Amino acid sequence: MNLDAKTIRMRLVEEDDAEFILALRLDENYGKYLSSTDASVSKQREWIRRYKQDEQAGIQYYFIIERQDGVRCGTVRVYDFRENSFCWGSWILNQDKTRYAAIESAFLIYRFGFEVLGFAQSHFEVMKDNQRVIAFHEKMGAEVVGEDEHNLYFTIQKAAVAESKKKLSSKIQ
Repeated sequence: MNLDAKTIRMRLVEEDDAEFILALRLDENYGKYLSSTDASVSKQREWIRRYKQDEQAGIQYYFIIERQDGVRCGTVRVYDFRENSFCWGSWILNQDKTRYAAIESAFLIYRFGFEVLGFAQSHFEVMKDNQRVIAFHEKMGAEVVGEDEHNLYFTIQKAAVAESKKKLSSKIQ
């Protein structure tokens, strides 16, 4: 399954992506706001093998974000499916990303969650220190619905994403 935008595309992760994913997650700049990861490529491959079973069962989906020329530049995951909502996270974009990779990958994830999976909203959490990502989600129309010591919890409705897409269409089409 591939999802395409103007400057990026997303494809499902494969075992061969283990080194790339591990390098992203272990990088102090990119992995700063993610859960800790074992620094073993073999364990990352093993995790991907287990994940692929979840993918086949429709439990979660893990994507590699690539530029249109095939250069990998990030990851994003869709998981925690509820009655009318999906969660997304593990969103990392590295220095090889395109100018609008963040906007394009977010809209691709929302297209996947709303159109392919059929959900009406999305929920996710962002660490409070991650101010750039919080600002991004708020500009997209996400609303804070809760918080704890470390995280803000958001939801965003399908209609809010559609409205944001209209406003940003000149950048992504």
